[in-house]
Amino acid sequence: MAQVAAHITGTVWKIECKVGQTVAAGDTLVILESMKMEMPVEATEGGTVKEIRCKEAQAVNEGDVLVVLG
Repeated sequence: MAQVAAHITGTVWKIECKVGQTVAAGDTLVILESMKMEMPVEATEGGTVKEIRCKEAQAVNEGDVLVVLG
């Protein structure tokens, strides 16, 4: 299983995936907002979304796991 983590501290602006969805490496899974800039968090490898560990408007820190791929 691959864990996709936040690369910056910010707020979850939008979740672009659903549990059970098949994604490819480079697909945008979550969009974070930090200092009024939107930063996409992309899949590090292809797979199926097993878990989404964040909610929209949630504050996250760099390194927090946002999505688990299997």
